[in-house]
Amino acid sequence: MRLWLKCIVILAVFLSALSQTADAQDLRAQSSLTPVSQHGKLSVVGPHIRDQNGQVASLAGPSFFWSNTGWGQDRFYTAGAVATFAKDWNASIVRAAMGAENSGSYLYDEDANIARVQTLIDAAIANGLYVIVDWHSHRAEKDTAKAVEFFTAVANAYGHTPNLIYEIYNEPLDTTDWATDVKPYAETVIDAIRKVDPDNLIIIGTTSWAQDVDVAADDPITGYSNILYSLHFYAASHKKDLRKRAEYAIGKGLPLIISEWGTVTYNGDGFMDKKSTREWMKFARKHGLSHLNWSVSDKDESASMFKSGADSHGGWTAQDLTPSGLLVRDIMREW
Repeated sequence: MRLWLKCIVILAVFLSALSQTADAQDLRAQSSLTPVSQHGKLSVVGPHIRDQNGQVASLAGPSFFWSNTGWGQDRFYTAGAVATFAKDWNASIVRAAMGAENSGSYLYDEDANIARVQTLIDAAIANGLYVIVDWHSHRAEKDTAKAVEFFTAVANAYGHTPNLIYEIYNEPLDTTDWATDVKPYAETVIDAIRKVDPDNLIIIGTTSWAQDVDVAADDPITGYSNILYSLHFYAASHKKDLRKRAEYAIGKGLPLIISEWGTVTYNGDGFMDKKSTREWMKFARKHGLSHLNWSVSDKDESASMFKSGADSHGGWTAQDLTPSGLLVRDIMREW
């Protein structure tokens, strides 16, 4: 009897060890999954981004600063920065802000800006992340042809990958009209993209710095699939009233993405509102929204993630991060 019991104990220990080994192998296999290998091709179904398995995909990551030459933050457009966000911050998506107005932008220094954005796209693909290529302008409808030229080139180069997401207009101004300015511009650019890339996601900026999502909900673009609309907020300035407008839009079935948000005031500076930030993150969780924080920068403003002189190639420690950067890193790691 004792020998029998001893054999049972030995067998139980063996099976337990075998199970633990299998669990460890499963964990290792899961940890090797990248966001893109896990979620695959994204699509828009109703008000949500859904993955290849039909599940809501709520992604979190950083938005890089304007790519403009000479503005000082283009130095962060590196493969090392993207790799650190992927491996240490748990980011699933990054946003390249192709400067499309003012000095040093694509309009004046095309080759250098393209090279920076390509570096981010290639690094995102290498790390299995999604990447938003953003036409970072407040007046894009003034030069539609340039946007068509740029996005046609991007679609030809990367439209075959599941990683790519197009954001065709960052933040139309409050003086811009949705029906007569933004919507015709968007339809022209979408049509150009769809001639090359039939199905990757396309984000459309809404008026009043990407806040008039209720206006877009009452007059959405039709005739195209996998279209999203941008909602931007800065936590210290935008609160319950903007969330009510967003809920109105979601209630009408408008798919939203928070392609830019900050922990501070709307001008990128001012105080960090941690309480409001947490309320916005709760809102994003509730509605399954993806979000990207502004910004990957060491500029002397409180929205910047990094202290002055931080290494542009990644590998950052807590000592390199601003208060906003520390909070944002925690949010990404928990997402």
